[in-house]
Amino acid sequence: MIPDDKKKDNRREVVKGLSLVSQISITIITCIVIGIFLGRFLDSIFGTEPWLLIVFLFFGIAAAIKYIFDLGKNI
Repeated sequence: MIPDDKKKDNRREVVKGLSLVSQISITIITCIVIGIFLGRFLDSIFGTEPWLLIVFLFFGIAAAIKYIFDLGKNI
């Protein structure tokens, strides 16, 4: 049988991993969605459809990638 201390350590590692994965996925989705909404909003103001949507979509993707790299440096 596995001692209780090892079980607790394993559970902590699993919880840490799950929280990291959920943090990454939520951040990626949030960055991209904010970029899309901001691009659509500015397109409606300036009448430049779909150009600002595309530009801000790429900004959102770039922000998500930068966040992942920054997070990787801290691990």
